[in-house]
Amino acid sequence: MRALIVEDNPEIVEFMTLALEAGTDKVDIITTDSGLEAAEMLEKERPDVVLLDLGLPDINGFETIKRIRLFSSVPIIIISAKQGENDIVRGLNLGADEYITKPFGQLELLARIKAVLRRRTGIPVGEVIRYGECKFEPGVNRFTCHGSIIPLTRTESIIIGVLLEHRGAVVSYSQLANAVWGEDYPSATETLRVYIRRLRIKIESAAKINGLIKSHATIGYSLSII
Repeated sequence: MRALIVEDNPEIVEFMTLALEAGTDKVDIITTDSGLEAAEMLEKERPDVVLLDLGLPDINGFETIKRIRLFSSVPIIIISAKQGENDIVRGLNLGADEYITKPFGQLELLARIKAVLRRRTGIPVGEVIRYGECKFEPGVNRFTCHGSIIPLTRTESIIIGVLLEHRGAVVSYSQLANAVWGEDYPSATETLRVYIRRLRIKIESAAKINGLIKSHATIGYSLSII
């Protein structure tokens, strides 16, 4: 695995480097403290994952994501001290695959990296799952309802896939967290709420369907019958 760390704090760079070296059999680590340089390095170094801080000395992490997404779909994990929901939603909407808030543990970092890399493979491109007037194409991360095409991120695609797999039943927070990240870490429920809220907005604005994803307080989520 090759990882690009974009972070201007040497202590955090060292912390992540030690975590990757201890938890991965073979890892090649590239580092920079510049968002501008990160976008340039990406084309040359071809990393498997980008670990990105938001508070960089030149351009911020949000602008860095915009530049990367112009030419690459490489998994991006934001690692930031910013814990506000607006920052998390903004990062995910720009194309980040995950958002980890500082401080964080080495095991959580490794689990998130493994999860985003695992989500990149293993789904046949031609697979179609139908649900009423909707269809889900996990191989291309696409959900279509009433003729409206809704592009999904990899994480959103997994969430929709799990809910469809358990259609008619409530899927617990723990089940969803394990499907997305491989474990139910302490703040997983709050992170899931952000993803679900964004999914609802996407579906409601594009397909004019309200209430497709139902909340069950303290338990989890389910799909409405359509």
